[in-house]
Amino acid sequence: MKTEKMKVLLYLKKSGLDKSGKAPIMGRITIGRSIAQFSCKLSCNPDLWNSRESRMDGKSRDAVEINGKLENLLLSIQSAYQSLIAKGCLFDATEVKEQFQGSVQARCMFIERLDMLIKEREAHIGIDMKRASMSAYRLTRKRLQEFIQKKYNVSDLAFSQLTENFIYELQTLCLGELGYQQSTFFRVAADLKTVCRLAYREGLADTLLFDNVHIERGDKKTPKALDKEALDKLKALRFDELEEEMETTRDVFLFACYTGAAYCDLMMLGKKHLVRDDNGSLWLKFNRQKTGVLCRIKLLPEAIRLIEKMHSDERETLLPFIKYPAYQSCLKALRLRTGISFPFTTHMAKHRNFHKHQIINRLNCLPMKVGNDKETSELLYSTLFCHFKEPLCLLQR
Repeated sequence: MKTEKMKVLLYLKKSGLDKSGKAPIMGRITIGRSIAQFSCKLSCNPDLWNSRESRMDGKSRDAVEINGKLENLLLSIQSAYQSLIAKGCLFDATEVKEQFQGSVQARCMFIERLDMLIKEREAHIGIDMKRASMSAYRLTRKRLQEFIQKKYNVSDLAFSQLTENFIYELQTLCLGELGYQQSTFFRVAADLKTVCRLAYREGLADTLLFDNVHIERGDKKTPKALDKEALDKLKALRFDELEEEMETTRDVFLFACYTGAAYCDLMMLGKKHLVRDDNGSLWLKFNRQKTGVLCRIKLLPEAIRLIEKMHSDERETLLPFIKYPAYQSCLKALRLRTGISFPFTTHMAKHRNFHKHQIINRLNCLPMKVGNDKETSELLYSTLFCHFKEPLCLLQR
């Protein structure tokens, strides 16, 4: 069977200029006497179009980007042509057009690209991401697919089918019918925009979708913190012999309150992280698991007493290990027993704010606040280490 050669021509439709003066780029497939025309879904300035090369002239950002997309388009057409030849049947230009447009649409699916992003994130587990963090990505995927199924009655959409109204309709559903908080929807919208941005860079989408759509993060709530009365209630609790895990959870939580350390860091603290300075004061010195940043915390007398209480020669860690779900469950039981009105966790506020207030309190306790005082200088160094620029008036009180 004789196979007709295929010719592909790219040209400008100068009769269809848009408001910015750009002309759409069109394509024409010719096989023998059959002809099929199609839109490349791209546009460019007619003055920069090279009709001989069927490319844009210059090395500007737009020229490089559009020329790259045209190369991918021609490769898709050639691939469709070779695929039809392999089948051994007669075909014309229209069938090549339908074949390559179908293959492009098949690989430009939104949920499929989101799944690829999730797999890429999973590869970072143990490096710069915790396994528990992946639940947020999977929940976002579930919400998006449920919305697509409900709104469009399909399991997935091509990027060419997405419009600006998509994100606004999703917002109406999430905030209205589903009753999500604005901060929850902000996370969903952020992942949506990330997928669309990646698809645009990879040539899977013709336009950068939702780039100009601004989504509010939501109301910034003041972090709740335990007051002295609530802390005293926790300290005053008494436990029987069968509530050893509950007592351990209470002590670990109190240690977190006195140090400001995160749960994951507390569980990894060992005896090697305890150091003494020249004055004999005991400090914790460790690198945070989340960021790797070196952290130095001077231990209060209460924290030292808790270390002594929970000390055991049978383990290398300072504190006994508690699985996080059990830790959270025991904290809830402690809240109910003490009558504290709001739920609490280890992260009651940002660690940076904790160190800030700790430094300010120590500055206020100095008997003499002069610039050449050794202890004051050490505190000022710690202040710079924590990235705080406190006013000089703190030293002049």
